[in-house]
Amino acid sequence: MSGIALVRKPGPRLAEGIVTHIEREPVDCERAAAQHDAYVRALAGAGWRPVYVPPADDLPDGPFVEDTVVVSRRLAVLTRPGAPERRPEVESVAEVVRELGMRSVRIAPPGTLDGGDVLQTGPTVYVGRSARTSAEGITQLTALLPERRVVPVDMSGVLHLKSAVTALPDGTLIGDPRRVDLPGLLVPEEESGAHVVPLGGDRVLLAASAPQTAAMLEKHGFIVTKVDISEYERLEGCVTCLSVLIAD
Repeated sequence: MSGIALVRKPGPRLAEGIVTHIEREPVDCERAAAQHDAYVRALAGAGWRPVYVPPADDLPDGPFVEDTVVVSRRLAVLTRPGAPERRPEVESVAEVVRELGMRSVRIAPPGTLDGGDVLQTGPTVYVGRSARTSAEGITQLTALLPERRVVPVDMSGVLHLKSAVTALPDGTLIGDPRRVDLPGLLVPEEESGAHVVPLGGDRVLLAASAPQTAAMLEKHGFIVTKVDISEYERLEGCVTCLSVLIAD
């Protein structure tokens, strides 16, 4: 599998990003920039062509592009983030998806939807009921994706659904059963091991902070690429947050 990886470079105000379920820690912006470059190189090495959304230096959470758009085939659903200060991030993403020739639609007020609450696997789209994603947002997404099976999911103690669970290339859900009520979860060895980006085939991207989970996945036959995203983890970020993959 190959395609486009939407990404956005971190700006000088990254350390001011919103934190909700963890204590704020200092963020090294220079190190974060280097980590982002390495993350993008890992995607490119797996066949994904990086397309950069314009910088948003005045928007601290700008590099977390996953929250701004949900892509289903060639349809881009532009979100309405639950945190009002993050809504300005969407317009520059909207311009890029238009330039890519994709059809776009929007989540309309009063609905809210963060892309980090949307987990797609096969025909199913799981959507977390969170402080960022409202029932109205889920209703709108369901109407916008009539060909998909949209399943609302309750969760606790995490910012987004994909902070608790993601999907492996074979469709297996990997996540924390204490945070999300879904059957048949493969339980990771570390909390950050719940965050997996399928790269195509048996390849997955995983945070370097989950070495035991990486070993477990390799025993299951997956090819694991590890990246250090420690500065983003200080802001409740994970490997899924920093890109939106659009398959050819």
